[in-house]
Amino acid sequence: MNDQRTVRDVIEFSGVGLHTGSDARVRLRPGVAGSGLRFRLLERNITFPAHAEYVVETRRATVLGSAGATVSTVEHLMSALLGMGVDNALIEIEGPEVPVMDGSAAAFAEAIAKTGLIGQHAPARTFTLEHPVVFRDGEALLAVVPADSFRVRFTVDYAPPVGAQFIDAPIAPDYFIREIAPARTFGYLHEVEALRSAGLARGGSLDNALVFAPDGPLTPLRWPSEVVRHKVLDLVGDFALLGARPCCEVVSVKSGHRLHAQAVQALRRLHATQHKALHGA
Repeated sequence: MNDQRTVRDVIEFSGVGLHTGSDARVRLRPGVAGSGLRFRLLERNITFPAHAEYVVETRRATVLGSAGATVSTVEHLMSALLGMGVDNALIEIEGPEVPVMDGSAAAFAEAIAKTGLIGQHAPARTFTLEHPVVFRDGEALLAVVPADSFRVRFTVDYAPPVGAQFIDAPIAPDYFIREIAPARTFGYLHEVEALRSAGLARGGSLDNALVFAPDGPLTPLRWPSEVVRHKVLDLVGDFALLGARPCCEVVSVKSGHRLHAQAVQALRRLHATQHKALHGA
């Protein structure tokens, strides 16, 4: 997959937003070579690139915005686009949020696979590093290391009954759609009322989230390690905001959207500096 790629045809999704509970609709349109992934918020007729500079909120989700208009919970869709190898697409949004679907990226990834991709006879944009970079936020750590392809090693350590989990995930379409995309967003039963009081999780249900009670999950797990797989899913979505295919290995311990956004913003600045040093512009 050395050439840029886009979706072969228009793909539509509809549902409710996880946090707003509002009706939401997404339409993926093929993008021209070099255009990257772009959001168009139809209600305000605002278009902007899916880059980390447009992150405006990271509390429980990644929210992007421009000129006062925002779209929430973009990470699952962005994860599917990067995980399935889509370089260019116009993402049209109706509503305040990307639909949650079943709480995972499976519906997005499967629709992209079914529709197919087309090559665009232009070299893919890649993100590379000259040396390792480490980011910290309290107990959370994110190390980004030069590599030939994108790989994520993730460790979590939550309160019971989740506990500690680890996964080593090579991010390529076949692996992503099978081992990462179906992992659902998750939370603890005791958090639900607090989240709703804070204006979050209003569209959440057992149909679109994995909820843990003190003695275990309220619905069957898709894997014993579903939680850490979903954390990889989120990280991939946040790293899609690099605006290029990552050629790096990411080692994460307890990281979340806030640290991901800080890291990707810093990495974009570093990449621009490296490019200027090499090419003078």
